[in-house]
Amino acid sequence: MEGKLSEASRRAVPSPIQQLSHLAQSVGAVNLAEGFPDFPAPAHVKAAAAAAIASDLNQYRHVQGICDVLSETMKREHGLYVDPLTDFAICCGQSEAFAAAVFAIIDPGDEVLLFDPAYETYHTCIELARGIPVYVPLDPPSWTLNGDKFLKSFTSRTKAVILNSPHNPTGKVFSKEELLIISEACQEKDCFAITDEVYEYITYDENKHTSLASLPGMQERTIITSSLSKTYSVTGWRVGWACAAANIAAAIRNIHVKLTDSAPAPFQEAAVIALTSTSDYYKSLKKDYAVKRDFILQLLTDYGFHISFRPQGSVFVFAELPRSWQISDIDFVTNLIQNAGVAAVPGRGFFHTDSDDQSYNHRYVRFAFCKSDETLEAAAWKMRTLADNNGTMKLNGK
Repeated sequence: MEGKLSEASRRAVPSPIQQLSHLAQSVGAVNLAEGFPDFPAPAHVKAAAAAAIASDLNQYRHVQGICDVLSETMKREHGLYVDPLTDFAICCGQSEAFAAAVFAIIDPGDEVLLFDPAYETYHTCIELARGIPVYVPLDPPSWTLNGDKFLKSFTSRTKAVILNSPHNPTGKVFSKEELLIISEACQEKDCFAITDEVYEYITYDENKHTSLASLPGMQERTIITSSLSKTYSVTGWRVGWACAAANIAAAIRNIHVKLTDSAPAPFQEAAVIALTSTSDYYKSLKKDYAVKRDFILQLLTDYGFHISFRPQGSVFVFAELPRSWQISDIDFVTNLIQNAGVAAVPGRGFFHTDSDDQSYNHRYVRFAFCKSDETLEAAAWKMRTLADNNGTMKLNGK
């Protein structure tokens, strides 16, 4: 019966990233690959979830309190006035919120612009909606937006632009100037924008997250998606949301109900507590992650990497392999797993466009630093086993 499977399922084959993940698991490698924390969630958030379960809040449920708190947050953080009764869809994580948003606005043949490199889930959702992903390459090493390339990517079939900021995998925070280019183009071309803002509270130095919806003329055409996952270290709880104008949010809710019916009830209750955390919590979150970022940057520098771009946000370093290392991203990661017992992600899975330099898409590796101090120290110790006295990587264990 395999021949009767859908075309979409045949395209959704395991990527090199997934295959290397299996290898990493088989050897018990230290995990700097996947973007989930391996340290405890905040105590007050866990206590709220435990209390909700103890109260038998276990059935299909919509917790309006999440929308009420999010509405207040949107006003305070971004100057957005949204109706908590009509402008939200609470979903099973940002992933489902994003998918439901795509299904709500994309028809077969519609083109959707994405910035490359890009998180791979976006591509799959667009294809499942029978839309056409169109990639706009960001310019390294700082992953800047080239306005001319972006504007030339629009056609009469362009329906939406996807924006992830802070950005996975690069750690870029889109500047106000770049956001203005995007917003003006969306309005001129009469396009939707779907934003992925899951790292909104994880920014560094002087960088600050600005929601595209907060720019003049953009709230009515922007669908914001986000979740509890990254900010509160609960990636497995699967509580996320889409925020949009009432008629768009209604369409997203209708699709969400047909897909999953309800986000996990006790975790929705806990979300209300999480979302009302004090300002000290968010300051501590940034401070702790900045220390982890600096640790992994120093580790990679000592290891031989030349770090040309320091992450401005998110929990990833997207590092380019030194030109003196005649090795691809997949070979490097395979070597790192097999000989050092440390897992990272080859960058090619995030790239979708060709470049003038044919090796360009094969020379980046993503490291996740949303890990405990013990995990980061263990990774550092193991990686040193693959370096000689000068800090240069030994290939194939030699």
